[in-house]
Amino acid sequence: MDHFNSAHDAVVKLRPDVPLAVNRPHLVRAAARWFLDSFEGDILYAVKANPSPWVLEALWREGVRHFDVASVNECKLVRDMFPSATLAFMHPVKNRAAIARAYHEFGCRIFALDSVEELQKILDETGGATDLTFIVRLRVSNADASLKLEAKFGAMGDEAVTLLRQARAATQEDLGVSFHVGSQCMNPSAWRAALREASQLIIQAGVTIDVVDVGGGFPSIYPGMNPPPMQLFIDEIHRVFDAMPVTMNCKLWAEPGRALVAEATSIVVKVDLRKGDALYINDGSYGNLFDATHVGWVYPVAMIRPEGGEPSKLADFRFYGPTCDSMDAATGPFRLPADIGEGDWIEIGMLGAYGVAMATRFNGYGESVDVIAEDAPHASMFPMPERVAARVSRFAKG
Repeated sequence: MDHFNSAHDAVVKLRPDVPLAVNRPHLVRAAARWFLDSFEGDILYAVKANPSPWVLEALWREGVRHFDVASVNECKLVRDMFPSATLAFMHPVKNRAAIARAYHEFGCRIFALDSVEELQKILDETGGATDLTFIVRLRVSNADASLKLEAKFGAMGDEAVTLLRQARAATQEDLGVSFHVGSQCMNPSAWRAALREASQLIIQAGVTIDVVDVGGGFPSIYPGMNPPPMQLFIDEIHRVFDAMPVTMNCKLWAEPGRALVAEATSIVVKVDLRKGDALYINDGSYGNLFDATHVGWVYPVAMIRPEGGEPSKLADFRFYGPTCDSMDAATGPFRLPADIGEGDWIEIGMLGAYGVAMATRFNGYGESVDVIAEDAPHASMFPMPERVAARVSRFAKG
């Protein structure tokens, strides 16, 4: 990948007609270092958030050795890059072929599950292996999350108690519990409630628990969403974990995805046409802007006009993507200079998570070019290196 000081410099040099994914490995490393230093347990990177090799390399370089994978392809990707990595297959429902390949071909020994039927599948496809770690996924409230995830997975009540007992009897290795408080969870107390609920189920089941996995959901900063400091989330987890009915050597895990990578990529798009307050751009819901369109989040934006000139006052705009599908639209509002028009570029920040990972080739679009930049993010949940903090983000100038 070509290297530039900033997204602006990349546009000046390249004048791109396809979207640019402007990647910042130094921000991935800064986030990883914070989690590794602050969290008293193992960090499992949720690969689905961004499986780009440059992301995985940055995490590995900083010391992340555990990876939350959810498919055979993610198993293969991580194992090919890092033969000594620890793989945890944390998708609670897997097909039989995926279980077998993960265990026999890729050396995965950690499997999540949320039903007795899934437990039996894992035992069948691993040949009744006794070296398995089972992580029982519990269903907990997602009331404080911007994206709620509790409907699809997770065992509750008597079902969870039965599953914990059967999973304990089925392995000579570790048994754990996990949960997910929802994506972009804005309240540290959500983890307190989930951990206390897990504690009650552990007591009812009467089993020894070796792993407590607090899942993902750690938030990032977006316009209109300003979470509390990340340290408050970690402190709450540590405080409640210390009081749980588990063994003294019980391991604590977390599965951050968004929080590790959201700040690290921005997408630069080109304006193909303006109609009033509607900007027709060359990326959209089937490309790197899934969350901006389908979820409806507002992302930070900044106009890039290589020729310069005096900035005009700001106005609200909406986006239409390049496909012929009318669903390819983002209402925003996105605050940009009022005189923006065809031929200008827009940098859309905070798309390191679920940006390039969600892109398709629908309608013949979806192509983007990766570059590296050394500048600052829109905003950060983590301390930045001095050389980065000294650079003012383009978004801050808007």
